[in-house]
Amino acid sequence: MADAILLTSGASLNAEERGRLASAYPSLHVDGPDAMAGLDPAARDGIRAIAFKGHAQMSGAEMDLFPNLGVIANYGVGYDAIDVAAATERGVKVTNTPNVLNDDVADLAVAMLIAQCRTMRNGEAHVRSGAWAREGEIPLNRKVTGNTAGIVGLGRIGREIADRLAAFKMDIHYHARSEKPTPGWTYHDDVVALAEAVDFLFVALVGGPATEGYVSRAAIEALGPRGVLINISRGTTVDEGALLDALEQGKIAGAGLDVFLNEPDIDPRFLALDNVVLQPHQGSGSVETRRAMAVLQLDNIRAFLDGRELLTPVN
Repeated sequence: MADAILLTSGASLNAEERGRLASAYPSLHVDGPDAMAGLDPAARDGIRAIAFKGHAQMSGAEMDLFPNLGVIANYGVGYDAIDVAAATERGVKVTNTPNVLNDDVADLAVAMLIAQCRTMRNGEAHVRSGAWAREGEIPLNRKVTGNTAGIVGLGRIGREIADRLAAFKMDIHYHARSEKPTPGWTYHDDVVALAEAVDFLFVALVGGPATEGYVSRAAIEALGPRGVLINISRGTTVDEGALLDALEQGKIAGAGLDVFLNEPDIDPRFLALDNVVLQPHQGSGSVETRRAMAVLQLDNIRAFLDGRELLTPVN
C-alpha cells in the first residue's frame, strides 16, 4: 500500500476527520501508539505519514515500526506526546497545527477567569435550585476589569490572552525566555517575581520536560490570598500538588483549569473544591477550530507526500 497514512488515536478521531483523511489517501487507523506493533508488517511498510491525535506517547520505538515513515502530522499545537528528538534522528518530520486554535484557547482562558471571579457556577446553581426566589441574591463577588494580569509564556496564545485582558483595562505583565516587543507591558525574568506582581496568573507554556513544574510552589504561593491561577497549557507545567494545597488552604483565591495531570482521571481533591473552575481540556473545542486543525493536519501530510515545503514544521 504505497503512500498510505496511519490514523492515530483512532478512538478520538470523529467520523468527519476520519473521512477527510481516508478520502485523500489509503489509510489504516489504530487506537494509539500501543496498537501500532499489532499491524501487519506489510501494511506498516506502506505507511509514509502518521496523522497523530491524542496524548499517548509516540517514541522512537513506534517510529521504528514504519521503515518508510517520513512525517508525523500532529493534531494540535502541543506536540509533547511525540519524541521530536527521536523523529529528527530518524529523518522524520513533525508538524503541528498552530495559530488556528489561538482564539478559542484564549477565549476559554478569559472565560474561566470571569467564571471564577464572578462565581458563575454557583450563581447558576442558585437560579436552577430555586434558591434565588427563596433566599434572595448570592453574596457579592469580585470585579475582573482593572486588575493586574501576568502571562507565563508570551507565545501566540499568550499574546492573544494578553490582548484580550488589555481590553479589560488590565495592567499586563509577562514572563518569557527573553523580553519581547509589546505595547509597554512589564517583563519579568522570574516566574515568582511575576506572580508577586499580579492578581491573575495565566499559564500559556508549551508542554514537555523543559517546562515540567515550571510554575512552582513558590510561584503559586507568591500570588497571595487574592490571586487566581488560570492554566490552559498542560497539566505538567504547574506543580499540581502545590496548587491543590494552596486552593485548599486559602493561600490563593482560586483557579481555572482546562488541563491536569493524568487527565481525564484527575486528582479527586479538585472535585471537593468550590474555588476552582474545571474544564475537560476543551480549549480548542469549537466545531470551526477543530475542523481547521484537521484541515491543516491533512494539508501538512499532502505537502509532504507531494514533495512540497511543510506548512507548519516543528523540526
